[in-house]
Amino acid sequence: MEGLIVALTGASGMPYARRLLQVLCEKGIQVHLSISEAGLLVISEELGLGLDINNPDLATLVWGDKDTSSARDVRSIWYHKVTQLDAPIASGSFPTRGMIIIPCSMNTLGAIANGLAYNLIQRAASVSLKENRKLILVPRETPLNAINLENMLKVANAGVHLIPAMPGFWHHPKRVEDLVDFIVAKVLDSLQIEHTLLVPYEGPFSHSRQL
Repeated sequence: MEGLIVALTGASGMPYARRLLQVLCEKGIQVHLSISEAGLLVISEELGLGLDINNPDLATLVWGDKDTSSARDVRSIWYHKVTQLDAPIASGSFPTRGMIIIPCSMNTLGAIANGLAYNLIQRAASVSLKENRKLILVPRETPLNAINLENMLKVANAGVHLIPAMPGFWHHPKRVEDLVDFIVAKVLDSLQIEHTLLVPYEGPFSHSRQL
């Protein structure tokens, strides 16, 4: 099966990215990962990790403090530095299943909306669009100004699937992790990847949740 591109950019929401990477690693799905410079700053702030942009500790990024060898398996992740414009994912001839930018900063959104490709993440997103591959953006910003909204409309009209980090509450979340799982579940649903992160809504009398 062709791999997925996952990009982390400089918006709040790194727990979403970590959880998505965990699920993809557990399923053995090949991931081509890139992290923007601003994304590294947010990772430091939200996950407490000082990652080296040249050789980041992927096991710690994905699994945090979990210390079992099986849990720390990140062999399915291939890392590409954001400045590496000759990386395979910069070419339309390199087959992928799609791309997810999670979280997606307003800067990255604006670049994609206006056809800019100053770094590898923006270039890979442009390639996904021109090759008619699935491109999912998970923006995390509030409040939104008119420019943000116009850019969202532009990318939506271009075929991008927008999944804003707006978790629902119908599943009666008990922990922050439940809210994170809600958004990651929406991403996985869009990719048609099976998961057990969220029990489908079945009406007002269905409030059960898988443990």
